[in-house]
Parts: sequence; C-alpha cells; structure tokens
Amino acid sequence: MKKDIILSGVGGQGILSIATVIGQAALKEGLYMKQAEVHGMSQRGGDVQSNLRISDRPIASDLIPTGKCDLIISLEPMEALRYLPYLSHEGWLVTNAAPFVNIPNYPSEESLKAELDKLPHKVVLNVNEMAKEAGSPRVANIVLLGATIPFLGIDYEKVQESIRDIFRRKGESIVEMNLRALAAGKEMAEQTIK
Repeated sequence: MKKDIILSGVGGQGILSIATVIGQAALKEGLYMKQAEVHGMSQRGGDVQSNLRISDRPIASDLIPTGKCDLIISLEPMEALRYLPYLSHEGWLVTNAAPFVNIPNYPSEESLKAELDKLPHKVVLNVNEMAKEAGSPRVANIVLLGATIPFLGIDYEKVQESIRDIFRRKGESIVEMNLRALAAGKEMAEQTIK
C-alpha cells in the first residue's frame, strides 16, 4: 500500500488538521508516514500545502515528485488547480467547490469549474454548505476529509478513532459534530463516484 497525498488550501481552513487526522489514522494501521508542510504567509488567507506520504514500506523522501500524486485534497478550488501537475494520470482530486477569494484577480467560478470539469477523476463538493448542515461551518475540512475516504486506503474506523482522539479535549459535542461531518462527506463522495 502506498498513497502520496497533497493537501492544499489557504490559512485558517484546516488543511493541517486533515493531515493530522490522516497521519494518526495511518499510524494506527501500522503504516509508515512522512509529511512536509509549506505555510504560505503563515496567516489566515495565505497558501498552505502539505505533502503526506503513507506506505506499508519505509519512505525515503517526504516530497512527492511531479506526476506521482495519488490524491489531491483541497479546501479551495484554485489551490487544487495549482497542484494538478503533481497528480498522476490515475490520481483523484477531491476539492471544495466554494472559492476563498483572497486576491484581486481571482478567476471566475465559471472558469474554475471549467478547468475542474476537464479532470477524469474528481469529487467536487460544496463542503461549506455540508458543514453548516452538520452543525458548524468550522467542520468543512472534516467534511472534505470524509469525501476522501473512498480513495485513502485507510480503514474508516481508524479515521473515526483519530478524530475522537484529536478532538476529545474539546468535548463530546465537538467530537460528534466532526464525526457527523466525516460521515456526510463520505456518503456524498460515495454517491458522486457511483
């Protein structure tokens, strides 16, 4: 088993929380894991990107070569497009459809959608709306994480356990809200790829 994952978004969206949950779930499965992070401007709205490599064998490098990424997980559609050169021909893109307009010449939603529509393997969801339905806009990242479950190669229960471990200190209601968000994303992705 080997998965090379690029996570992308902008500061404050929770990309690094997704990486933490996936990494902990991978370790629970006894897998090797390496992670490299790039924090754009280290502030809300700056580019945030993480390389996450998971394997059942030792991993030499924490960086993913161009054209070798199995999965791009993005909380922002323009940031998803930025990393497409890394995606393999068989790779999947799972992205939020809702833009985070943080620059003056941000592309139109129509042009973003047109570029995303060209991809053969994609799941594009408005995770912001789904998060509100799950209980809070702040769980959009966990909805997106749920949408990656069909492609992660990690047992769903291990991901749930990791969410419980990571969010336990915030209280049971926060844990349950995140688990609902995870399940909503998983269900929507499974419906989308049928």
